[in-house]
Amino acid sequence: MDAGMIAIGAGLAVGIAGLASAWAEKEIGSAAIGAMAEDEKLFGKGLILTVIPETIVIFGLVMGILLWTSMGQFAP
Repeated sequence: MDAGMIAIGAGLAVGIAGLASAWAEKEIGSAAIGAMAEDEKLFGKGLILTVIPETIVIFGLVMGILLWTSMGQFAP
C-alpha cells in the first residue's frame, strides 16, 4: 500500500510538473514570438525565457526519481 501511494505521488510529481511547464511555455513562447515579430534582436532573450520553464519539468523528474528510488524501502 505504501509503495503504491509513493508510485502515485511520483507519477503526479512528473505529470503535474509537465503540464505546468507546458502551460508556462505556451504563454512565454507566444509572447516571445510576438516580440520577435516586431524586433528580431529579441531572439536570444525569447529563447532563454522559453527554456526557463523546462527546468520545472526537470525538478518534477528529479522528485519522481527520488520517490521511485525510495519505493524499495517500503516494498513488501
